Amino acid sequence: MNSRTAFLLLLIFGFLITGLISLNGAVIALAIPLLVYLGIAVWYSPTPPHLVAFRTLPLETVFPDTPVEVNIFLKNNGGDLPEVLIEDNVPEGLTVLDGETSRFLPLPAGEEIRLSYVVKGGRGDYRFNSLQVSYREGAGLFEGKIAVQASHRLMVRPRPRPLRSIPIRPPQTRGFAGPIPSRQGGVGIDFFLVREYQPGDPMRRINWKVTAREEQNLFTNLFEQQRVADVGIILDAREQSYGGSNDHLLFEHAVDATASIADAFLRDGNRVGMLVYGAGIDTAFPGAGKIQHQRILQVLARAHLGSNYALESLSYLPTRFFPPHSQVVLISPLQPHDTEILITLRAHGYQVLVLSPDLIRFDAGQVAPNSPEELALRIALAERKFALQKLRRAGIQVLDWDVTLPLEQVVRQAIPLRPHLRRGMGVPV
Repeated sequence: MNSRTAFLLLLIFGFLITGLISLNGAVIALAIPLLVYLGIAVWYSPTPPHLVAFRTLPLETVFPDTPVEVNIFLKNNGGDLPEVLIEDNVPEGLTVLDGETSRFLPLPAGEEIRLSYVVKGGRGDYRFNSLQVSYREGAGLFEGKIAVQASHRLMVRPRPRPLRSIPIRPPQTRGFAGPIPSRQGGVGIDFFLVREYQPGDPMRRINWKVTAREEQNLFTNLFEQQRVADVGIILDAREQSYGGSNDHLLFEHAVDATASIADAFLRDGNRVGMLVYGAGIDTAFPGAGKIQHQRILQVLARAHLGSNYALESLSYLPTRFFPPHSQVVLISPLQPHDTEILITLRAHGYQVLVLSPDLIRFDAGQVAPNSPEELALRIALAERKFALQKLRRAGIQVLDWDVTLPLEQVVRQAIPLRPHLRRGMGVPV
């Protein structure tokens, strides 16, 4: 019962009661047309309709701010519906650019209608659910509302930026050819060591200068084999790392950087796993190739900042998710207590690379010279520099990233194209 029906019933009962009290038949007669009107409305009142809907999107995975056309087809498999209002619930975060998300029209039995509009949005995992359909008879006295399922999913993935191969030296590599030196002699391009000649060694690899110093022995040059490696990428999604905000803009820079780094490692043929550590733990199990690339981008599309008391510290990282002696890459602004945990991770045999977006500079913006804000900024930057230097002394590669600079430039400045090893440490420099 809607407001129209309630008002009509109130009038009918008002005329009847007034006429009976005053014993005036003319007043009672005024209720007769209203009763007829109500009876006709009851006779033609709609029954719950049988509607079927399905939704189509030409692109189910897109990059941010890409227009996507949403088409909804609704068919009436029941009786005639004189008046129908169709409304689609657009997920929060999407902007309607063109078209209509609702329509008011009659829907005869067996007829199919189309609802079309264009949306765009930022990175995220958007779920389209049901349509809200309101129906009523022509008089508008009796109406109903049902939800018609038309579920679909639109995933807006981060856009990886072009990034050249990142040179790494994990303690252990896999048995497939790739770009990473494996600390083992064999076929390669970089000189590894000289050993005595063995039957089957190519003559062109004989080191004649060393051989000339011996009377009977020949010596052969060995080159370092190049292979692929296991790489585990960790994206820090803890609110505390971003100043306690659940929608900090720096997090979008971190997500884009994660997508670019994963893309670079996968293009080199490495086996890459992904872990988002924040309100919960979202993972893409280690894999290689284009399918793994899509899995990682899907995980990043769902990534969001959150808080979880059980995951406030990196000490609860599921390190067994990554193979022993593999390369671990952490993208995080870093919290003060994270330093010791990363040093412990390095001591357990992992090669660790930290890409740290500079939250302090990002939030500080422009400060007046010789002001208290400038002094506070200098102190905060000094503390951050000290923490990063402590990580470097422990053998951890650290990239201090001012997000106003391209990631490619930061990587090239911080990591040489062919890192060498410190003697006795096995740490790239």
